[in-house]
Amino acid sequence: MQTISYEQVGAVGWLRLNRPERLNAMTIEMWEELAKLGESLGDDSSLRCLVVMGEGRAFSSGIDVEHLLSGGGGGLFAEAGKGSQPLADSPTSGLGMEDKLVTRIGDIQEAYTWLADAPYPTMAAMRGYALGGGLQLALACDLRIAARGTKLGLLEHKYGLLPDLGGTYWLPRIVGPAKAKELIFTAETIDAEEALRIGLVNRLVDDGELDGAVAAIAERIAAQPPIAVRGTKRAVDRAATQSLGEGLREAAIGQAECIRSADFLEAASANL
Repeated sequence: MQTISYEQVGAVGWLRLNRPERLNAMTIEMWEELAKLGESLGDDSSLRCLVVMGEGRAFSSGIDVEHLLSGGGGGLFAEAGKGSQPLADSPTSGLGMEDKLVTRIGDIQEAYTWLADAPYPTMAAMRGYALGGGLQLALACDLRIAARGTKLGLLEHKYGLLPDLGGTYWLPRIVGPAKAKELIFTAETIDAEEALRIGLVNRLVDDGELDGAVAAIAERIAAQPPIAVRGTKRAVDRAATQSLGEGLREAAIGQAECIRSADFLEAASANL
């Protein structure tokens, strides 16, 4: 891997974006490597928490527009000018994006979605900048920890684009639809204190303490009974689309798995 690095220390995985000279700006190659890593990790039972962070002084400044426009984008923008038929299910003629381009964007989205779909908890550790595609990567994670001084924003409207890498899906579920629309419509950059106030980040720490604080949280999560942790993530994620009865049954199924496990007997005995 050229644009990211990964290592597992004990039960905690550390995924680092590795283009510090460009503030970890994202390229097609980075997205492809992220997707391949997610595929290779799969449902690794030895992995109990995964941390995503950036090398250097930024989490990620977003899409490397210069790279994409200069032809390094692997044909992403080139697809826009081709004469394929519009999508059959486009709600209006104004959304007649080309089939190949939509498919290409869908492929890129896989670089993000595996973090949300992973059975183990995922956590973004942000410093410096978390903008555009970079912030959307953090939104794909279960938790977000930010260093003071971090700037966050979805700036896609400044480029005539929209946050298509999960931003329109995850952001309203975290901060509410109205606040999500405001942040996206205005392309506003907010500081870490405001991000904490609106619930976009879970915790705020001093920059020099970020690595240690995140490691401590990750180790604490990794020390919890894994069957219970995975069941909780599954139940919470599915609850948004379930009725009360469906949600309670989801929790009951997860609880039954816990009760039948050795984890429960060991944890109960230890606490007793």
